[in-house]
Parts: sequence; C-alpha cells; structure tokens
Amino acid sequence: MFRRDKNARTSDGPVTEEAIRAWMVDYLVDKLSVDPSAVDTSQAFEDYGLDSRAGIQMCGKLEKFVELRLSPALLYEHSSIDAVAAHLGRRLAEEHGH
Repeated sequence: MFRRDKNARTSDGPVTEEAIRAWMVDYLVDKLSVDPSAVDTSQAFEDYGLDSRAGIQMCGKLEKFVELRLSPALLYEHSSIDAVAAHLGRRLAEEHGH
C-alpha cells in the first residue's frame, strides 16, 4: 500500500521511479476519493475519469514534486501511472548522471 506524504521529498538523493508512482497513486486517491488498493498503476488515466483540466492540474503538482519542467501533455503521452513513473525515472536518472 502506498501511504506517503505526497509532498515529501527524499533528503538523501533524487526522486525515484517508485516515489513518483507512490505520489501519483496518493494524488488519485485524494482527488477521486478511492481506496489505494483500487488504483491499478497500469490502467489508463482516462479510465479513472481524469479529464484534461484535472490532468494538467496533476501535472503541475507533479512538476513541483520531481522538480522538473513537465509538458502539460505528459499524461497523454504516457497514459498510465507506470508509464509516467518510468519516463520520469529515466529522465531523473539522466539528469543526475546515473
């Protein structure tokens, strides 16, 4: 179960793919008032009823969490939590030379 403060950053290094996944699950749980166990990280965002406005809002908050500039179309280019987390995990690893 993912139960982390969605605004918490790890103090000992960059945000990981797993931390991004957990943040996104927590965000959907808060936004949609669903049980964390009901969130399938491989399911498309549109299956959760996330419209473009909600997607852009989520992207803006995620941008602050990962401390990277993100495209407003991120959730459409990468249509699931797993896809976004993998993409941003790779991006962060490249930025930090891993």
